[in-house]
This record gives sequence, C-alpha cells and structure tokens, in this order.
Amino acid sequence: MATIDWIILAGTLFFIVFFGVWKTRGNKDVKEYVLGGNRAKWWTVGLSVMATQASAITFLSTPGQAFHDGMGFVQFYFGLPVAMIIICIVFIPIYHHLKVYTAYEFLERRFDLKTRTLAAILFLIQRGLAAGITIFAPSIILSAVLGWDLKTLNIIIGILVIIYTVSGGTKAVNVTQKQQMFVIMLGMFMAFFFILGYLPADIDFGKALKIAGASEKLNILNFDFDTTSRYTFWSGITGGMFLMLSYFGTDQSQVQRYLSGKSVRESQLGLIFNGLLKIPMQFFILLVGVMVFVFYQYNPSPLNFNPAATAAVLESEYAEEDEALEMAHGALEQEKKMAQNAFSKALDLKEYNSTVVAKENILKINQKERFNRETAKNLISQADSSVETNDKDYVFIHFILNYLPRGLIGLLLAVILSAAMSSTASELNALGTITALDLYKRNKKTEMEPKHYVKVSRLFTLMWGVVAITLACLASLAENLIQLVNIIGSIFYGNVLGIFLLAFFVKHVRGNSVFIAAIITQVMVIIGFKFDWMSFLWLNAFGCALVMILAVLLEGFDRLLRNPPIRI
Repeated sequence: MATIDWIILAGTLFFIVFFGVWKTRGNKDVKEYVLGGNRAKWWTVGLSVMATQASAITFLSTPGQAFHDGMGFVQFYFGLPVAMIIICIVFIPIYHHLKVYTAYEFLERRFDLKTRTLAAILFLIQRGLAAGITIFAPSIILSAVLGWDLKTLNIIIGILVIIYTVSGGTKAVNVTQKQQMFVIMLGMFMAFFFILGYLPADIDFGKALKIAGASEKLNILNFDFDTTSRYTFWSGITGGMFLMLSYFGTDQSQVQRYLSGKSVRESQLGLIFNGLLKIPMQFFILLVGVMVFVFYQYNPSPLNFNPAATAAVLESEYAEEDEALEMAHGALEQEKKMAQNAFSKALDLKEYNSTVVAKENILKINQKERFNRETAKNLISQADSSVETNDKDYVFIHFILNYLPRGLIGLLLAVILSAAMSSTASELNALGTITALDLYKRNKKTEMEPKHYVKVSRLFTLMWGVVAITLACLASLAENLIQLVNIIGSIFYGNVLGIFLLAFFVKHVRGNSVFIAAIITQVMVIIGFKFDWMSFLWLNAFGCALVMILAVLLEGFDRLLRNPPIRI
C-alpha cells in the first residue's frame, strides 16, 4: 500500500468516528439514547437499515461467492420485499402504538416476563456471536493479505466502533451509517468500472456478460424443489422470507433502526426503501464478482486466493506436488485464455455452431480448473489442517490489492472496514439496549433516574464491545463468512418469529404454552441443523411453524386439563 492509500483509509475511518461523536453529543435520557429522540427521516431509517445488514462480510464474501458459484445467491433475498410489506402493515404500527423501546418489551405485555426474557436471551446469544464475526471477518482477510496482526486488527475495529456507539447511541449509529453507505457504494462502483476498463479492448460489458454466461455464472434462477439445495427460488421466497421477516421484524439491531423514525409513516417508507433497493444492491455486488471472474479469464489467478494457505503448503513436504499443480494450473490458464478468445471470435462472427463448440471447450477447461483447485485444497489441508482452504472470501481483496491503482486501494479498504463498523455498531447498540432495558431495568426492584439508564446502556454497550472483540480474537473461519452469519441467524430466527406471530395473531395462546414451545423448538432446530435435516434457510420456516403448532397444542391440552369435559 502506498502513502496515499494509508491517508485515505485512516482519514475516512477517523472522520466517521469523530463525526459520530460530535454530531450526537449530549444525550440526556433513554429515549434520546435508545431511539435517537424519534427524529429520523425515512431516508435515514432506510440507509441505516441497509447499512446494518450490509456488513464487511457482504463486500468481501459476496464477490467471491459469485466468482466461484455465479449469481444464484441473489435468490436468497427474493423473500425480502414480501417481508418488508408484512412488517410495515403489522409490526411497525403495533410497536409505535405501544411506544416500546425494544421488540421484546411487547412480548411481556402480550405474554409474560419469562417469555420476554427468553426471547431477549436468544437474541443476545445469536447477535453476540454475529457481532464477533462482523469484526473478525475483515480482520482475518486483511491480516492474511496485508500481513497485519489479526488480534490487533480486531481490537482496532472494535475500539473505533465502541467510541462513537457508546457515546451517541442510536443517533450516532444512524448518522454515521449514512456516511458509511456513501463510502461503500462509491468504492464498489469505482471498482466495477475499473474491472471493465482492465478487460481486453474487444471485450465490452455485453460480451463480458456472454463470457460469464458461457461459464454458467449467470444462472440466477433455480426452481429445484430439493430442500437440501441452499439457494433456490423456493428457498429464497419462503425460507428467505421467514429469515428476513424475523431479522427485520424481531431482531433489535434492525427494529431499533426504524423505531427511531419520526413517525409510523417515516419508518414504513424507510423499510420500503430498503425493500426496493436491497435486491438490486446485492445483484450489483454479485455482478462485481462475476466481472472479477471474467477478468481472471484473461489474467493469471492464484490456485488458492488465500496467501496463508499457499505459504503453508510451500513450506511443507507437499511443496513439490504443489509446484507441479501450479505449473498445470498455469498451462490450463493459457488454454482458458485461448478458449475465451475463440468464443469471443465466434460471437463476433455470429457462428452458432462455433459458439457452441467454444462454450463446451470452456466448460471442460473450467471443470479441470475446479479439479486442480480442489486438489490444491486437499494438499493445503494435509500440509496444515488449521489453515483455511475455502478461499471465496479472499478473491475480491486479492484483486483489489494486486490490480487497482493507488488511492483506490485505500478507498476499498475503507469500504470494507466501514461496513464492518456499520454492522457492528448496530449490533452493539442493540445488545446494550436489550441488556439494559429487557434484563437489567425490568428486573431491578427500585426505579432510577433516566440518566442512570443512559449510563447503564453505555456500560452494557461497552461490555458487549469487549465481548465481540474477544469472540473475534477466538474465532476461526468455518465457512464462506456470509453463509456463516446467515446460518447462525437461521438457527434462532424462526423460533423468535413464531413467538411474535403468536403474539400478533393467536390471541387465545398464553405465556406458559409459548415459553415451553419455544424451548422445545430451539432444541429441535439445533438438532435439525446438526443432523442436516434440511438447508439452513428452511430452518427459519421450520422453527416458526413448529413453535406455533406446539404452542397451540400445549394451550389446548392445558385448557383441557383445567376444564375437563363434564361426564353425564
């Protein structure tokens, strides 16, 4: 990295931190600290909601996901618009009418304290884990490619977020996320246009899409009914819808964003804004990954994009095997470039048969390349089982550091770290709020001054910041990171969503039945995930349906015991 990159990176991050502190100084009570005084306009709500979901994992993992697997991941978001409409019609009016500070406060009013506490604890578990991952995700990748110390990066990101989140609460999160979204989208658009500029002179955007299509990277829709397939149209429109409904409707990190809206209408417009723009944004980020794939059809790519993995195998007894594999990979890349040129020429001449033959050749070369990459992963695992062989999260950062011009590298790194700070700030803000209000305040015997609860909220936010940093330092890279976060959410979200739907629509069910049903459901979902009963997206629908069915049956059984039929 050049000096200009360091200046842009540091300047962007410190501006966001100090702007957040300066803009939100002087919170006097809980309403000001937790809900930002209910002054947020719809565009602030919409951008804050979007920035909360769009973590660093989105901008690191999604392009790599598209590079390896194509555009199919976008199906994951197909249920989002439906979820936004339901939340706007049902959730938002109820939350605003009851003037709640947290989503779980509503559950106590509808059921009882133990149900509220259980839902809050489930949130704290899954969101606490997610907060650690959103710090860890950019840290491990930047550490690997830049040689920075991993734990130091975790601590730096965590401290920067803690400074303005503890200081300004929800308002600080809202105002900084607007700046962060601007930086993020500016950086991604600039990267996209630079990629197109780096393609051969005869490859325009239209032809680049055809080249990607020839390698089956543009297969967006999959109508397969197989429930073990992770990304299909049906899993997105159903399982994805349940996940989004639970995330945006019951997860305090999102609920707190739109509870800060100036009115019901402002909150609803903010969510509709997010529903309209989220899928196009994810589509664009995936398209960036597809264009990176096209770029590497004409430029050399590493056998494994994780430099730590490559170093591990080269320092082992398998170094000679790896070098032979690298030579084969290099020769295959020359074949691939020639095959792409043949395909491009056939397109120009509009020769259908030649185009089909060229495409078949490309697919054969791609198959050989996948085999070589899998062989390399096996060698890496044998050389050092602790090294991550899944390199999806390293694809985009490898391109940034090796091919983008000076200055833009600093901006793209600022994008990654801004996204990490954005999501982590929302999570810490929500974790601190839930701990302070749903657990501490609700179970405290004596009432205290408003300033006391602001101080307590800040302390709990600080505590969760330390917990998140600690989890980040202890974490290990298990899967493609964007999938890992969604898997964690899917284990808990369906159950919590079912509790809220019972509260909204099934009036005769009481707290005891819901509480017992929720505990049984959580155990069953964890077992289902462990034994791979279904794709993780379906766990959301499964958990939601199971808790509702169990609660209704338990309530019916309880009523039968209390009011047995009279025998004549």
